Amino acid sequence: MAEGGSEPGDDGPAPVPGGLVEGSAGRAGRAGDPGDLVALAQQVQQANDFIRANACSKLTVIAEQIRHLQEQARKVLDEANRDADLNHVACNLVKKPGNIYYMYRRESGQRYFSILSPKEWGTTPHEFLGAYKLQHDMSWTPFEDIERRDAEITVLEKLLNQQAALPLCMEPNFQGLTKSHK
Repeated sequence: MAEGGSEPGDDGPAPVPGGLVEGSAGRAGRAGDPGDLVALAQQVQQANDFIRANACSKLTVIAEQIRHLQEQARKVLDEANRDADLNHVACNLVKKPGNIYYMYRRESGQRYFSILSPKEWGTTPHEFLGAYKLQHDMSWTPFEDIERRDAEITVLEKLLNQQAALPLCMEPNFQGLTKSHK
């Protein structure tokens, strides 16, 4: 017997009854219709297409999340720059969190904070630039955003106060996220 398990002059593995073909390594495979190979190749290609589409879909979601995070990071940096700038505005009194301060500009270009609003001045001696509330974290909220920001803080404080009442949950909980149809 020659190397590989076939006789010299043999033309390859011999068919075995039942349509099986015995290979030189002793493995059995089905000798079948060539259409079966085409169907198998199509199935493999279809699986590859589905896997690729699924991966692309997941990567699209991740890309959207990255864009959202970049937008949030830009907003945080802009707010930090604004807060740093406002913390350097001249003020002849001790600034206390929770108070609203009104910013003016003198003819010299110097900006300063006052506790007097333009209405309280009557006729303002300097150009009014805007009003800001000093938050307890020493950040500044523009006047037009104070109501919204205060509402957000109220909700967050309620959540913090209720934190002890929240049950420890190790599994995802979607309760309250779906509407019940009663």
